Amino acid sequence: MKGTADMKRAATDFGHIVGSRPLDVITARSAVAVGELLSFAGPRGLAVSARGGGQALYGQGQAHGGYVVDMTGLDDVRCEPAERILTAGAGALWRDVVRASLAEGLAPPVLPDHLGGSVGGVLSTGGFGSSSHRYGLVADWVREVEVVTGTGELLACSPDLRPDLFHAVLAGLGQCALIVRATLALMPAPTHVRRYRLYYDTPDTYVTDQRRLARDSRFSQVAGQVRPDLGGSWRYMIEAVAPHPGRPSTERPRIDDEPLIGELDHDRDTEEIADLSYGEYLHRLDRDERLLRATGEWDRPHPWFTMLLPEEAVPSFVPAVLSEDAQQGLRVCGTVQLRPLTGRALRTPLLRRPEGELLCLFSLMRTAPPGAPDVVQRLVDANRALYERARTLGGVLLPGGALPMTPQDWRSHFGPVWPDLVRAKDRYDPYRVLTRGYGLWA
Repeated sequence: MKGTADMKRAATDFGHIVGSRPLDVITARSAVAVGELLSFAGPRGLAVSARGGGQALYGQGQAHGGYVVDMTGLDDVRCEPAERILTAGAGALWRDVVRASLAEGLAPPVLPDHLGGSVGGVLSTGGFGSSSHRYGLVADWVREVEVVTGTGELLACSPDLRPDLFHAVLAGLGQCALIVRATLALMPAPTHVRRYRLYYDTPDTYVTDQRRLARDSRFSQVAGQVRPDLGGSWRYMIEAVAPHPGRPSTERPRIDDEPLIGELDHDRDTEEIADLSYGEYLHRLDRDERLLRATGEWDRPHPWFTMLLPEEAVPSFVPAVLSEDAQQGLRVCGTVQLRPLTGRALRTPLLRRPEGELLCLFSLMRTAPPGAPDVVQRLVDANRALYERARTLGGVLLPGGALPMTPQDWRSHFGPVWPDLVRAKDRYDPYRVLTRGYGLWA
């Protein structure tokens, strides 16, 4: 059993919106121990959820009246450079994966922006990163996973071994089994990168250039943000990263930037160019996290919301959303992500996406004031309204945000793959005890 502090921590999450009261928090010392817990909890109908980095936003990983499994003890990471694979426990953090792989000159093709999440947590939602336009999800590069089912059975699965379970686990929101270990593919990593930050005044030119950069091979990473500007307007920023030889210094290596960004329509007077080691780039959000923790914003409510949009909807939909009163807090405290995606790169079946090839990820990453539940509720309500509007344009929810969903919502969300998920649920979690916080089942 865990102490009071651990129970309190397990009763909330990074979202700080939804709270719960678990019966207990169980430390996962081994996959066998997780199986023993589920063998006990399943027949008794007691909820069980896994907790790694605690990055859930709306109670998805909580287990009211049941058991929270603390996965942080399953944090081993083993890199096999000759095979270009890495095996990590579900509780390992992505910064541990980066450390082990970069030591061998390798890295996963896709990494989440924030390295403080756990391996199991990111794979259960799919995982986007700044290279997703080329390489898809983090989950698209999983070679094998070891899981514990809702009946307590420890199983390995892959595209060739129990493929129904494999495809039900990746981006499966922890509904059919809990990940305890995963094997990831690796690729050679650059030692240094050049990062360009390019600014635009209109969404049309931004989207045109962002897509231009995303569809060819000149940049390995392409992401973007919408940032507040003077006079209540917004500016659009592309962040594009290309590998380069040499070492970071005050005097940049002699690389001709013109072939990379010369034909773009950004504001050349405000472009920012910096050279970084690849490790520095991957850890680019560490400083922001330290600042947010120091100011207390890390522990405030986070009513975040993320959609996948058809690219053609972005130039009109995004400015309209950001002009609304409900989103004005983003000008002071928060981040707006807007990044390109390519439909053919997204291969994990349970990750639902809009029709078509040209897509964008649109994320409102807000921080609400503490002790103001009415403000939080208004933002959650605003999320619901945005969800409904985006759906009419062909948008698709990225699960995990601050948005209450009904079983009917989920059936609509998963659409043609819903029957596959139901069959996997019936087979691998017949007691329906796993990860109830998403609310998929009546």
